Amino acid sequence: MEWEGIIPEYQGFLKLEKGLSPNSIEAYLADIGKLRQYLEIHQVSATPEELDHIELRCFLAWISDMGLSARSQARILSGLKSFYRYLLLEDLVQKDPTALLEGPRLGRKLPEVLTVAEIDRMLEKIDLSKPEGCRNKAMLETLYSCGLRVSELVGLQLSGVFRAEGFIRVIGKGDKERLVPVSPRALKEIDLYMPDRNSLSIQSGNEDILFLNRRGKMLTRNMVFTVIRELAQAAGIKKTVSPHTFRHSFATHLVEGGADLRAVQEMLGHESITTTEIYTHLDREYLREAIISFHPRSK
Repeated sequence: MEWEGIIPEYQGFLKLEKGLSPNSIEAYLADIGKLRQYLEIHQVSATPEELDHIELRCFLAWISDMGLSARSQARILSGLKSFYRYLLLEDLVQKDPTALLEGPRLGRKLPEVLTVAEIDRMLEKIDLSKPEGCRNKAMLETLYSCGLRVSELVGLQLSGVFRAEGFIRVIGKGDKERLVPVSPRALKEIDLYMPDRNSLSIQSGNEDILFLNRRGKMLTRNMVFTVIRELAQAAGIKKTVSPHTFRHSFATHLVEGGADLRAVQEMLGHESITTTEIYTHLDREYLREAIISFHPRSK
């Protein structure tokens, strides 16, 4: 079957059976368009069935020579693989020439990580004479000591702080609960914050929320972002700093200190270490020993 006959049917398949948006369909068709452009420029007269993996590998080398980024190259290859899966499904080809093709390696952009000294500088910039001072210090120590997401931080409950055991209960993505070891320093700052918290007029429904604003209500995510951004600026830190930076710093410092990746995975609440590694359960005492041994705040 010629290209002109296949493309409209493939477009209908993407729209009706795959339910893709117009923009996504346009992107898939543009990938096929680039392949056809290559064939025309190089005067290769071949139907989709006649193309082999050698010619397709030459096409990938061509788009690489054009200066396309590795991510763009990978997306185009993904579009070609989707196209040939459709042709196989419709019995329009007998084999998939894209099966042997590999895309370029995609390097992950590493997030910003704060040093322990930078974190300490931010904490030193907190004005403890202000009503929110003790809260902000306890909040940042907890964020760093436990590697929390900002949504987990603002939702922390008083009833989820187990001082004697040295754990806090965290409600993560999908309402999944996990127990995370908390450092003695974070617990100390929480204790120092409690008199100020208890002096607030706490609004109904917020009685069990740990970190509150001056109106006695749960903090917003934006408020936490603002506090951290202002402290980073006051500390002279030029990096892009957000609540998630503390989470990345938590994990990085543990791994650099020698902590087991599986322990860090469990504490962060990740489903898996990598897409190919099965989730591994660890007992709570092992997690506690890992964070006490390797986290800077526990030394």
